Amino acid sequence: MPAHDLPLLIDAARMAGRVATSFAGKTAQRWDKPGGAGPVTAADLAVNDLLCSTLRLARPDYGWLSEETEDNTDRLSQDRVFIVDPIDGTRSFVEGSNTWAHSIAVAERGVITAAVVYLPMRDKLYSAALGQGATLNGMPICATANGSLKAATVLAAKRVLAADYWSSHEAPEFKRGYRPSLAYRLALVAEGRFEAMLTLHPCWEWDIAAGALITTEACGCALDKTGAPLTFNNTDPRLNGVVAGGNVVCGTLIDALA
Repeated sequence: MPAHDLPLLIDAARMAGRVATSFAGKTAQRWDKPGGAGPVTAADLAVNDLLCSTLRLARPDYGWLSEETEDNTDRLSQDRVFIVDPIDGTRSFVEGSNTWAHSIAVAERGVITAAVVYLPMRDKLYSAALGQGATLNGMPICATANGSLKAATVLAAKRVLAADYWSSHEAPEFKRGYRPSLAYRLALVAEGRFEAMLTLHPCWEWDIAAGALITTEACGCALDKTGAPLTFNNTDPRLNGVVAGGNVVCGTLIDALA
């Protein structure tokens, strides 16, 4: 089944890229979601509509969870569910940056089985199917085997350095990098360009689902901040933070967290 779904996700991601890039990022209609939930643009909604119609027509028995669709409980009774972020990194899109991504995944009974993260402005398409490895533009990728946290570059927001997050009341020594899209951070870790990524606040499943499978299929790990496995299509679709990277660095970070 993962191999059966992956070509569909790849085709849908490329179509999404054509729709999104038809909008001018800085001039696309934009407004803020209620409750401080962040910005949304006309491009987000257009991509969401395209993906919803394309994917659900192809797999009418699959459930649907998307950042830009009002959630309901129907998906909880379905064995397989699409988990979608139409544009991950909307602020980057608005700014005219090239680091935003489409994130599309399929979960089966809580486990991600097929995934795509696509950055149309960089022509980078990361993909994975469960048990079949991960690729970037069709070429195999692998997370770094570097085991030294001190020598590692970790993709994370600056706030993760706060003392309260760490058991020693001080962040361990590592270099910090940043990309606004969580899906892209995970993909970069899977590619081996960075040793790890770290986010400690609750995060939405649609930001993480695709990148998590790509990372684990690239011989890395992706866990919540306590070291527990990630599960998807939860009643409350939020995860308890995410730590991902090469296995040794990932374990060292989790051990150091309070």
